[in-house]
Amino acid sequence: MIEGSCLCGSVRWRFDGQPDGATACNCTACRRYGTLWAYDYVDEGIHVSGETRAYVRGRALEFHFCPTCGCVTHWRGLRLEEDGRRRIAVNLRLAEPGAVANIPIDHFDGLDSFDDLPRDGRCVADYWF
Repeated sequence: MIEGSCLCGSVRWRFDGQPDGATACNCTACRRYGTLWAYDYVDEGIHVSGETRAYVRGRALEFHFCPTCGCVTHWRGLRLEEDGRRRIAVNLRLAEPGAVANIPIDHFDGLDSFDDLPRDGRCVADYWF
């Protein structure tokens, strides 16, 4: 299990288990937020508590942030998947460094091709130091 919180501690999340990777996306939003995402489903593998505000981007997802300190905590899909579940991703940069340091980085080209890119051997710790 991995836990994270915004700077002031008002919003908290929990990722049950260990993510396969941390996604670094270069889309116009993620590039500005500086996030590293770990994905699952609302109230299954990811649990979020605390009041947030959301920025709805397009028709696909909403970015949630703490209204007090401004940290981007997670995004959530606007629509349910075909199986009735809702996708969610938490910002791994809000976890303690030791808990996520060895998670490999997955690159996603959300700016141009909308494709997954090959892993380059870096992990979360490489992005912080």
